[in-house]
Amino acid sequence: MVDRPAAGARPPTADLVLSGGGVRFVGLVGAVVALMDAGYSVQRISGVSGGSVVGTILAAAVQGDQLTPAQLKELALSVPLRAWRDAGPIPVVGPVWGFLRDSALYRGDVAHAWIRSELANLGVRSWGDLAYDADNLAPERRYRAVVTVTDVTTGQLVRLPWDYRRVYGLDPDEQSVADAVRASMAVPFFYRPVTLTSSHGLRSTLVDGGVLSNFPIYTFDRLDGRPPQWPTFGITVVPELSDGLGAMVPVLRPLRLFGQSLLLENLISTILVGHDQTYLNQPGVSVRAIKVNSTDVSVLDFDISRDRLEKLYDNGYAAATDFLSTWDWPAYLRRFRAARYPEAD
Repeated sequence: MVDRPAAGARPPTADLVLSGGGVRFVGLVGAVVALMDAGYSVQRISGVSGGSVVGTILAAAVQGDQLTPAQLKELALSVPLRAWRDAGPIPVVGPVWGFLRDSALYRGDVAHAWIRSELANLGVRSWGDLAYDADNLAPERRYRAVVTVTDVTTGQLVRLPWDYRRVYGLDPDEQSVADAVRASMAVPFFYRPVTLTSSHGLRSTLVDGGVLSNFPIYTFDRLDGRPPQWPTFGITVVPELSDGLGAMVPVLRPLRLFGQSLLLENLISTILVGHDQTYLNQPGVSVRAIKVNSTDVSVLDFDISRDRLEKLYDNGYAAATDFLSTWDWPAYLRRFRAARYPEAD
């Protein structure tokens, strides 16, 4: 158990950025619970793909103080993952037909319905329900959660709800949170992409935000030239780039038997995580990243047992506990922010 702040002390505060990682999202939950057990007050959460599921539910729970850490853990472990592979009614043929018809093995409707239901249980349907009051934020950023999505029609990374008005001419307060999460987790060729129609009639195809940025730890970094009020912690369940694609999707490891596959493996790995890895290699960034060991769990292992999910959860909890044992916010400001913000001292 992580030590909590002393009685009467001001609770430490943080924003969180949660990476993608498919079913590995349970590791993210373990790390989040460790932060909560340490007394951290979570303000805003950014999520990609599986991280968007955790992030929006956490944001809804935090806003109304509705879920205890134990309840959050149980919710994560009880997600009906097998049912999330919702192909057609005919075994074997169903996924193939879905791929030929929709360019995806599964519809994603069951996952979408589960997310919508859980958010509704917490009083959240549209982004207006996750409004966040802060004087220093631009109006389009005043929300407790944000999810990263790839728009393959306009060829850009979009952050919802921040970009609804700018890119699509839509009122963010009126848009469905569950719809945005479903778009963020639309893994290409696995789940059907999501279509969003702008106020101008343009139909955009949206897919997994991880296609362009799987761990945008910079999401909440301030743009106004002032020092941060509190830290942003990134939590990732994606292995280091040097571990290769086999570490991200272990089922593909047998391909290494063929020497020609090594270049392809490295190329795909770079496409998936290279952009974020470049940023993470900066000392001032990596020092605030919590890295969860998840290399023995495939991103798309929807048949994973509860025992293995609990082990992944424990890995996340342990990673955050270890991180907090050495984290020093004043030291971070002095080392990495004082040069840019002299007043931070």
